[in-house]
Amino acid sequence: MPVVPPSPEELAELAARHGFRLGEADRKSFAGLVEANLAAHEAVERLYTRSAPSAPHRDYEWPADNPLGAWYVRTRIPPTGDGPLSGREVVIKDNIAVAGVPMMNGSRAVEGFVPRRDATVVSRVLAAGGTIVGKAVCEDLCYSGSSFTSASGPVRNPWDPTRHAGGSSSGNAALLAAGEADFAIGGDQGGSVRIPAAFCGVVGHKPTHGLVPYTGAFPIETTIDHLGPMTRTVRDAALLLSVLAGDDGFDPRQFRTPEPPDYLAAVEQDIRGVRVGVLTEGFGLPMSEPGVDDAVRAAADRLAAAGAVVSEVSVPWHREGLDVWTVIGTDGTARQMIDGNGYGMNVPGRYDPELMVHFARGRRVHADDMSDTLKTMILTGAYAAERYDLRHYAMARELAWELRAGYDAALAEVDVLVLPTVPYVAKPLPGPDATREERMVNALGMVGNTAPFDASGHPAISVPAAPVDGLPTGLMIAGRRFDDATVLRVAAAYEREVGGFPVAAR
Repeated sequence: MPVVPPSPEELAELAARHGFRLGEADRKSFAGLVEANLAAHEAVERLYTRSAPSAPHRDYEWPADNPLGAWYVRTRIPPTGDGPLSGREVVIKDNIAVAGVPMMNGSRAVEGFVPRRDATVVSRVLAAGGTIVGKAVCEDLCYSGSSFTSASGPVRNPWDPTRHAGGSSSGNAALLAAGEADFAIGGDQGGSVRIPAAFCGVVGHKPTHGLVPYTGAFPIETTIDHLGPMTRTVRDAALLLSVLAGDDGFDPRQFRTPEPPDYLAAVEQDIRGVRVGVLTEGFGLPMSEPGVDDAVRAAADRLAAAGAVVSEVSVPWHREGLDVWTVIGTDGTARQMIDGNGYGMNVPGRYDPELMVHFARGRRVHADDMSDTLKTMILTGAYAAERYDLRHYAMARELAWELRAGYDAALAEVDVLVLPTVPYVAKPLPGPDATREERMVNALGMVGNTAPFDASGHPAISVPAAPVDGLPTGLMIAGRRFDDATVLRVAAAYEREVGGFPVAAR
């Protein structure tokens, strides 16, 4: 479509907004200069249209039987090669592009979009022999740790359908726990792989930032965006990570990414002599349930029984990490995901112009349909950016280095840190009479232990600890950056020690 130059009124408004004092002659002069520059925009649109791909035809169907509300769309995409995932069924979080299959990202603002390209992780699954069987519901633009914000409706916990499944990879966790898929790929910016894994009693691994390419997934904020495996066993998480990990040449998050090691070999090793630090600051949070803390300390005892050297470790920065993450997750997210229509600018990665345009128009039309968590984030981030000139975002990114250094110092003394993934078991889904404040606490009250590791970039896995009051909870194991192998090794040893993880009644 042609690029239309600004009208005199539009140019005058733009000039005033930027503090330019232009007389009539100035405005006419700049109008010609701007119009000349916009010729390049029109040329770029013409060139892009000539080379842009078309979406392939892939059959899909809207799920008729969906009691947990966890499926967004069903499909069956056969593998493109043979490999370690042959014969396995994989579900994809609906913030990840599967070409030719509708994508909603939990939001009316994205509803109706059909990607033209597969995300890198999708291509890798298919090349490794996996069969993609559908897209799983996620929360509204992935901005919730609970499972009631998706525009398609709540996702219910298979252990108790009156309770939430965690978020934002809510559908993934529910489908795995219900036995409806072998593997899932989720996204994690504040705990969105690990939180639903903990609440639904499955395994969720957030890799080191940049280990798994994010190319083709709907971004939230580049510095905290992660994709990772969700499975029912640790070995399966290691298997899926071995397929997903590695530089794809397109993702700016993959900065100095080393060659991935053999994760499957790591999970077969015992943990005799491995140093496990019980992170003091991860326990006794204001919202912690004593039973959850006790279950995780008991899990640490089981690691000791398996041969690990267990000690108490303090990282004072851990309690400060939530504030650091919150500023990144409001100011940074408002700038990139909202003002930047998902992708933002200024990074040399792959972009999706069609998705950016679709979302930009959709969020204006459906602004009132956004969840309260999103509206709060947008209002906070926009105000802070305009009133304080983004200085708090810059401060938070600088402090993220100190947060990372705090964990690194502890991980120089021990090999992994252990703590509760979430401070409590899954709460009931909020009713129609719940206040906005109650919904906000339900949506984001559990991220205190998970979010700091997104800001620092360290790998962290959640595996089921002993149930509390008949409901799952999570043991989180965090390690050195790019030492995902040791994190998986300790998790697998714990799984063997307890004789496997319990499953939801089917």
